[in-house]
Amino acid sequence: MINWQPLVELINANESFLITSHCRADCDAIGSELGLALALEALGKRAQIVNGDEVPEHITFMDPEGRVQELDHVPLETLRQHQVFIVVDTSAWGQLGPMADVLRGFAGERAVIDHHVSEDDFNAQVFKDSNAEATGRLILELIEELGVELTPEMAAPLFAAIATDTGWFRFSSVKEPAFKALAKLVAAGASPPDTFSKLYEQHSLARLHLRGRILDHVKSECDGRLMWTYVSRQDFQETGAQITDTEDAINMQLTVAGTEAAALFVELEPEVTKISLRARGDFDVRAIAAQFGGGGHRAAAGITYQGPREEAQTAVLDALRAGME
Repeated sequence: MINWQPLVELINANESFLITSHCRADCDAIGSELGLALALEALGKRAQIVNGDEVPEHITFMDPEGRVQELDHVPLETLRQHQVFIVVDTSAWGQLGPMADVLRGFAGERAVIDHHVSEDDFNAQVFKDSNAEATGRLILELIEELGVELTPEMAAPLFAAIATDTGWFRFSSVKEPAFKALAKLVAAGASPPDTFSKLYEQHSLARLHLRGRILDHVKSECDGRLMWTYVSRQDFQETGAQITDTEDAINMQLTVAGTEAAALFVELEPEVTKISLRARGDFDVRAIAAQFGGGGHRAAAGITYQGPREEAQTAVLDALRAGME
């Protein structure tokens, strides 16, 4: 359990807050940012959300008012005027992108709200529960500690945060506290059918074609215990799909019987490869990711590999094979 009192006191003592999260934001990042900002504003505070890159197109529905700003479109001097800088859903410098420099130069108070195990030193007060299934649930806890009434505008993005970070409630991280939180969010106005439809039933044809490429590339190793696949820059070009269209694609591999771990290698640039790792059972992909400067959870982790995709595949697959011996 998190002791929220120091953060409650910090919020009560200040009036202006800057909020950010990791680049290539997911629903947990965006939902946590929006839920927190709306709660601060309910207290009469000023809150500004700025990320290092734009909101991925497939989850822009979460931010209908365009509250989440991209750093390139924000004057830096306005960011320095805030009293408190709050980072949500990450504790890693490498995930902040250009917002890392903003944080390093920030003169005010700093706080982190996160559920990931890995942690860099942000010179901040840290409010972390690595047993929580999503940062969105932690934001809900904070809202309750602040005595703020939960509104439909807060509930909707926080529901999406928890729903997606639990694989729509199918991951082992889902325990009783998650369902209690979800019940509160639905009672406050979140709509599970609407959220599901916007997340999974509004895809482009290009995304569907890319999924076909991903499935076509799948390889099985270690007697079926390890599955892996990749996306090349050529795949993106020929299908017209975007990087965000790889979201959740790795989980298709876990549907194969006997799979213990899965990997997806996404060629972002000739010398940059994004690697997603997933596991079920006792296999720890976080330990594999840590070998390459990545992080995450035991069952879900990621790496940003500085090198060609083929090199990344060789190195990470060797580590996965060794972990299965």
